[in-house]
Amino acid sequence: MKKIPDLSFWKLWNISFGFFGVQIAYALQSANISRIFSTLGADPHSLSYFWILPPLAGIIVQPIIGALSDKTWCRFGRRIPYLFVGALIAVLVMCLLPNAGSFGMSVSAAMIFGLFSLMFLDTSINIAMQPFKMMVGDMVNEKQKGLAYSIQSFLCNAGSLAGYLFPFIFAAIGISNIAPKGVIPDSVIYSFYIGAAILIICVIYTTAKVKEYPPELYAEYHGITKEAKEEKSNIFSLLVKAPKAFWTVGLVQFFCWAAFMFMWTYTNGTVAAGVFNTPSVEVIKDGISHMVLDTQSVQYQNAGDWVGILFAVQAVGSVLWAMVLPLFKSRKFAYALSLILGGVGFISTMFIHDQYGLFVSFLLIGCAWAAMLALPFTILTNALTGGHMGTYLGLFNCTICVPQIIAAVVGGWILKIFTTPGSVPPEVNMLVLAGVLLITGALCVGIIKEKEAE
Repeated sequence: MKKIPDLSFWKLWNISFGFFGVQIAYALQSANISRIFSTLGADPHSLSYFWILPPLAGIIVQPIIGALSDKTWCRFGRRIPYLFVGALIAVLVMCLLPNAGSFGMSVSAAMIFGLFSLMFLDTSINIAMQPFKMMVGDMVNEKQKGLAYSIQSFLCNAGSLAGYLFPFIFAAIGISNIAPKGVIPDSVIYSFYIGAAILIICVIYTTAKVKEYPPELYAEYHGITKEAKEEKSNIFSLLVKAPKAFWTVGLVQFFCWAAFMFMWTYTNGTVAAGVFNTPSVEVIKDGISHMVLDTQSVQYQNAGDWVGILFAVQAVGSVLWAMVLPLFKSRKFAYALSLILGGVGFISTMFIHDQYGLFVSFLLIGCAWAAMLALPFTILTNALTGGHMGTYLGLFNCTICVPQIIAAVVGGWILKIFTTPGSVPPEVNMLVLAGVLLITGALCVGIIKEKEAE
């Protein structure tokens, strides 16, 4: 088998540069979707249900995209065509989604429009995101994969930082941060517009700079024989032959991504109620009176902007911790420690009621995020051989989608259990639960076979 040559730093950088734009889009989605649907009039107890369709679409689309890209060879490359198509769809949806309340539709129609826009946005972002991970697996040797994924992690968190800060920056320079009932503020709308522009520019840059290996050279580098090329295989047979790292890391992923789904869904309510003292209003549903946060209030929208700041702090913590991770000799220890620190960060939100004090919590959460972005894919791609890299990475994305679906389905039910008059805001308890899930994931790191990770 011919050895994959070392690549220069800038070639590694170019392979992942488009990830910066993709992550801006993902950060805008993560930080603002609950805010958007709450502003449109969603019941906070039903908020998690709005997050079901995106991972459900991902669990179907990602393995298909991975399998198709494994078999795609054209003048534009192998993975890059899917990257470009995903980015184009994402740009279109990013221009439509924040306008869900501005088209004169009824509340229910605006919700349905927003829901399907969210599904297409998340799916297209994942279509654009997966090729970057696949190209590292395709084009980078094992010695440099750690560096390649570290560069990808840096660009990912830099993009997150920009996306999280956009609404706060636009509000600070005078763009309206409040809007009529059921309409998304201009500060959020303009953030999505700018994010869409940056996304397409970054993807065009990667498309122009990166030349994927032609089929014959790829086969030589990955030891794919003529017989292996002709071998018929399907998703189910590949799952049966999947390396143990696929399943053990996948178990850890389950707890991690369920935890972060709760964060994306309930941080806005937590900060609005626990830090910004957002007033409540009475809502009658099914003949029963409920007190919910006033999503039209200045306090709620200011809390939404501050959530972007907190997520930006998380991104800073992730960047800093990503530079520390390579210093650990044991990958398993680094993984477990990172998740424990993140768990402590989530749990600490119950005891911190100062908006600046929450910086500590989200710096710690960033440690877990840094590990989740880099270590699972390093472990998995080092354990994979042959020509099914894309299919396996697409299937591995199910370990991200499934826990999000489960968390979205049970989130509203759990929130009702936590809702007690006169107690702490129920959303706070959801973040504490997220911390418990991360620490559980840290305990599961022990079953990963580190030999496969090397």
